[in-house]
Amino acid sequence: MTKFFKKCNNYYRLGEPTLAKKTGIYPYFHLISGEQNTIVQMDDNEVIMMGSNNYLGMTTHPKIKQAAKEAIDQYGAGSTGSRLLNGTMELHVELEERLARFIGKEDCVVFSTGMQTNLGGISSLLSEKDEWIISDQQNHASIIDGIKLGKNNKENKCIYNHNDTEDLKRYLKEIPKGKALIVTDGVFSMEGDIAKLDEIVELAEDYNAGIYVDDAHSVGVLGDYGKGTANHFNLTDKVDITMGTFSKSFATIGGFIAASKQICNWIRHKARAFVFSASPPPASCATVIAILDLIEKDDSYRQNLLAVAKRMKEGLVELGFDTGESTTPIIPLVVGGQNKTLRFFKKLFENKPRGIFTNPILQPATPKGRELIRTSYISTMTNEIVDEALDILEKVGKDMKLI
Repeated sequence: MTKFFKKCNNYYRLGEPTLAKKTGIYPYFHLISGEQNTIVQMDDNEVIMMGSNNYLGMTTHPKIKQAAKEAIDQYGAGSTGSRLLNGTMELHVELEERLARFIGKEDCVVFSTGMQTNLGGISSLLSEKDEWIISDQQNHASIIDGIKLGKNNKENKCIYNHNDTEDLKRYLKEIPKGKALIVTDGVFSMEGDIAKLDEIVELAEDYNAGIYVDDAHSVGVLGDYGKGTANHFNLTDKVDITMGTFSKSFATIGGFIAASKQICNWIRHKARAFVFSASPPPASCATVIAILDLIEKDDSYRQNLLAVAKRMKEGLVELGFDTGESTTPIIPLVVGGQNKTLRFFKKLFENKPRGIFTNPILQPATPKGRELIRTSYISTMTNEIVDEALDILEKVGKDMKLI
């Protein structure tokens, strides 16, 4: 057996997943039967879904499901090719035009997944040795990997302390003006805090740096009608690139970059994750277009989401949970310690007669000692569901002496 397969063998026998399964605390790959909704059937348990990014509840909306079905009837199940060659359909162009207008940019490029969007977008922009990129410490893994793929010098890839604009300024002072790109999540995916975009913009102007904002968890949630972080701060014209995904508020799969025509033209021809991937299927494009049709005219979905998150946050704080700096529908329950976090997840999930599904967040996704349960909320959750969830969290939290 070669070395490559020996390591797989050893990991299968002795790796952390196997050990976690033996002790009954393995938290991944639970089987969902039926739709992604506020209440789901998972591993034959009925659970309150508090681990989904289905913020606006659009996965089950009748108009959205109908739009996806009609797209399949008209365009088929898939594109079978890259956008560059045979994979550009009318729906792709329409979607890009709609997203550009929604975000407030000249142009837009649609990718097949959010991961590919950051991998392709960031790596293609970092094409010369003397270019610099400065990334927030808690940016998403797709940003980290996109930076790794960039062709700029390794020492020109910098990480500043999380949401610390003084540390960001320290780096900018040392970089030649006009050669840096600042990249940050808009809403940070693990703890739900918002980037200090107003301060970042001010620094970018002072040091002639570009700004790239990952709005995966912001589009549909922040800003007028869910237009994202830049709109939330009234700084749309000051942010050069807005990245977003379809797997959260837009209820399907895919991603996009909205920017100037010049930047989008570069990405269309230089981003390998775009050029060498099959284009998003018609149903995904039609899903996003149909959601835009709804939310551009009706902000109630977003307002309901914010109301649910507010009620939940206030309830969790009153119970005594540490919810960090979250001001969004992503609310962490800071536990500390890997085993304790996994046990908390397990007790919530297996609670009877109804459990709660959450996401245990461990290293390296969060610093050691700050392991947490990530909860997130859906616009269609009722007050009764929120209250039931709080009752379960109180019972399990007290049982584990977390509150």
